[in-house]
This record gives sequence, C-alpha cells and structure tokens, in this order.
Amino acid sequence: MKVCTDSCVFGAWMAAKIKYRFPKTILDIGTGTGLLSLMVAQKNGGLIHAIDINNDAVSQAKENFDLSPWSKQLQACGGDIKTWPATSKYDCIISNPPFFEDDFLPIEEGKKNSKHSNSLRLAELVAAVTDLLAADGFFGVLLPYERAEYFEKEAIKYLLFVNEQLRIRQSIEHDYFRTILILEKKQNPIIKSEISIRNNNNEYTPEFIALLKDYYLYL
Repeated sequence: MKVCTDSCVFGAWMAAKIKYRFPKTILDIGTGTGLLSLMVAQKNGGLIHAIDINNDAVSQAKENFDLSPWSKQLQACGGDIKTWPATSKYDCIISNPPFFEDDFLPIEEGKKNSKHSNSLRLAELVAAVTDLLAADGFFGVLLPYERAEYFEKEAIKYLLFVNEQLRIRQSIEHDYFRTILILEKKQNPIIKSEISIRNNNNEYTPEFIALLKDYYLYL
C-alpha cells in the first residue's frame, strides 16, 4: 500500500485539529497501513482503534504500531465497520474511505477495496459514523473534490453537518482534487480554507512545509 501525499495532508491536518479538542477515544475507519492513526498519535493522547476489513492491512498496521513509540495507545482491529460491535461512542472518527463508486475496478483485490467502494459505499460510511460518533464528537474524512458535495448531502440526511472544509490542490495552478471535511452533529458556520502542495517551481509551498515538517524526514 502506497502512502499518498494527500493522505499525509489529511493526517497532519486532522492531528492538528484533534490536538485542541482532547478526544479520549478515536476510531480510524479503513486504516490500511495505519498511517493516519500514527500521525494522530504523534500529536495526541487518547486510545485509537484502527479498523480495516483487509486482514493483510491489519497485520501491516499492527506491525507499524508495535514498532512506533505510541504502541500503547494504538490498536489494529480486523472487521467490517458496517457491523462493528462498538461498546461505546467515539469522541473522534477519521477515515480515508474508498473513493470511487461504479467505476472500472482493478483486478487486484487489495487495490480494489482500498480505492473503490465495493466494500463500503459513502452512504454506508455516513450511516456507520452516525451510530458510532458521540453527541459532541467530530468526524474527519478525505474525499475526491468532486464527491464532497454528494457526501455532504448524504450526511445531512443523518443530521451530520460540515463545519470545516479544506480544499487541496497539487499546485497553485491546478484545480482542487481532494477535500477534507469535518462533520459534527451540531451545525455551525462552515470554516473554509485551502492548501496547495507545490508552487510554480514544483517546490513544496510554505503552507505544506509548515503542516508536514514534523512528519517528513526531509522537507
């Protein structure tokens, strides 16, 4: 499983948001390698449950967790979020879900599940989060830019409201290609921001460097 730059932006941005809200319990849906959980743990306390339907991904995440300085607060779990037997609500939920619905599917099963929502559709994700999120909790999700509006409409059906939005561009000359949303069960005016990964000289922008400098070895 590759580590994508947009996932790193998501992890760093959410870790910064979580830092000021002190959640005691965090759920990472579709953890893959465990990247997001590790980035959040680097900046925050709290117990983190990282769930994935792919057993190989769970094994890799567990290995990564065990080798990290934050292993005591990280737990990799195998399972389907649609039937996840949680015993309590989570203060924070994060997810980099499968992106594409009804598109051409790659042959290799792991890639198919990680990028395509054949195992977890976006509407199903919203329903699961609604059940698992505490009344005063918050939910961060990374989406393709063109899917964000659809996701927001689905979330409103479950009384989940977008309160923050970060739009991401590859460079200052590119169109937006990813959106990060923070949703809650209470509605507030939406705080909107954006970030470009590179400038006209194909160098990382100051905003990107400031966000990722604590996570990249060479930046």
